[in-house]
Amino acid sequence: MAPMPRRSGSWPLAAGLAAGVALDALLGDPRRGHPVAAFGRAATALEARDYGDSRVRGAAHAAACLLAVTVPGAALHRRTRGRPLGRATATALAVWAVTGARSLHHEAERVRVPLTGHDLASAREMLPNLCGRDPSPLDETEITRAVIESVAENTSDAVVAPLLWGAVAGLPGLAAYRAVNTLDAMVGYRSDRYLNFGWASARLDDAANWIPARVTAALTAACAPLIRRGLVTRVSPWEVLATVHRDGGHHPSPNAGRCEAAFAAALGVRLGGTNVYGGVAETRPGLGEGRVPDPEDIRHAIVLSRAVTVGATALAALIAVVTGA
Repeated sequence: MAPMPRRSGSWPLAAGLAAGVALDALLGDPRRGHPVAAFGRAATALEARDYGDSRVRGAAHAAACLLAVTVPGAALHRRTRGRPLGRATATALAVWAVTGARSLHHEAERVRVPLTGHDLASAREMLPNLCGRDPSPLDETEITRAVIESVAENTSDAVVAPLLWGAVAGLPGLAAYRAVNTLDAMVGYRSDRYLNFGWASARLDDAANWIPARVTAALTAACAPLIRRGLVTRVSPWEVLATVHRDGGHHPSPNAGRCEAAFAAALGVRLGGTNVYGGVAETRPGLGEGRVPDPEDIRHAIVLSRAVTVGATALAALIAVVTGA
């Protein structure tokens, strides 16, 4: 029997995913000409022309934006077939552009430092770089909670999800996921303007993140024993998974609740409460049964997020090798 042909598309994709994460860790987001920022400007310009207070208009807007990045991504993916170095390089650059672990951890640390020094004014000033809630009424505890919740959710959105989509769908998967997630951040709000127009973008984002959010929770559980105070391990993986099962579905988001519940359990804190976005208050149920978080927990959340990033990179590379995307 003749040997089966070796699939050349697997290892370059896996190597590119890992190299892209390394580039992000070393360099952070591109400082000039960021592709995601360019996409956002183009989407805003298109919205000025095609906006309408209807779900149909919003779905057409989302489809047009998605096609605008997915088609070139698919074309580049095809062009690099049979060119291992080209595939690996293109994937690494794409991952560098669409992931944001270093920026996430940097912004969280920028809020932690003034909180540790009880400089509430500076912490409030830094918070909008990390999340969209109104910082003006927040005290130290609420700002700390906001940072940890943002680190938890964005570990999935900015790291795990793009890596998994890249592993199963290559360059078009990376481009499509980042487009969907960016559109949700731009128009996926329940405001008067976007309640209908942003509906399709929000639902697409929910669907795209359904599996990655649960993978993030599982990886968080696996990494939980790394989080210690002194010499005492704070929680076991099984306790984290139990908390996710019990509390994760109570969150209004079908995905963010799983990530936040996992981080709450792993850190031994309680998250959830009332958040204000654009003057609109949203009350969210409690996640976890621990104590009130303090600024030191932000540092632990960053460590946990970094560990999940390493785990997600290894998992994505393994999926790429197995599937040969």
